[in-house]
Amino acid sequence: MNGVYGISPAEIDRNFVRIAEGQVHFRSAGPRSPSGARTLVMLHASPASSQSLLPLIQRFAATRRVIALDTLGNGDSAAPVPTKPDIACFADAHLRALDAIGVTEFDLYGSHTGGCIAAEIAIARPDRVRSLILDGMSLYSDEERAEMLARYAPAVPLDQNGAQVTWFWHFVRDTYMFWPWYKRDPQHARTVGLPSAEALHDKFVEVLKAARTYHLSYNAAIAWSKTERLPLVRTRTLLAYAEDDMLLKYMDGVAALMPEAARMVTKGVRQAGMADETVAILLKFLDKS
Repeated sequence: MNGVYGISPAEIDRNFVRIAEGQVHFRSAGPRSPSGARTLVMLHASPASSQSLLPLIQRFAATRRVIALDTLGNGDSAAPVPTKPDIACFADAHLRALDAIGVTEFDLYGSHTGGCIAAEIAIARPDRVRSLILDGMSLYSDEERAEMLARYAPAVPLDQNGAQVTWFWHFVRDTYMFWPWYKRDPQHARTVGLPSAEALHDKFVEVLKAARTYHLSYNAAIAWSKTERLPLVRTRTLLAYAEDDMLLKYMDGVAALMPEAARMVTKGVRQAGMADETVAILLKFLDKS
């Protein structure tokens, strides 16, 4: 791979650890021996899995150990036990998985849903989380939240004719074209364009694997009260938003809840050069801790 921080995809390992709910899948990469940099734990956005973090994993792992977990009910991880788990449930499961891996003190990165889980981990265990990056944090109004809980991530029945395959394909594709994805009109059109056919296929496959449970973490994140929980974060924090993130409009509101947090708009990861620049910015924050 070309890039300032890149390692080869072949250098990223895939493993499982067992917790009470079942096996948790994670990707890991980077130096195993102490390098002066803390382990970076990475939590992905919904839907999909840690596969979506590969551009960042490849770059971060050039300088530090990286552990990227699949959220329960996503990717190759077991489903959560409660039928309606909250964000605290996912945070607790992640902490138990990290215990099983042997990671005690770490820096923490979370994107979208992963950011909600990461913030809850930092609230619960500030003794373990040294620095926190929240990449793309929303702040829905009560009306937005109610609508999204009703429409954004429904449970999808499995059909012998394969109707779920078509539903998930359009769900994954249309999130790049509209926000929210179900409002397919000019007013809600996005301008980022579609990813490559290969990238779109890979994300679709990851989401389809979790067809029975993909919505559980999504709806937990939508329901999570950021106005109540984010002010409780005491960990050194960076609020990061990619310039093409549909959640960028919430940055000022989130920053008001976390006035001591640093804030930054990044290039995102759409192209290799953008990913290099984004990771360079995030590393400056982590390296100061």
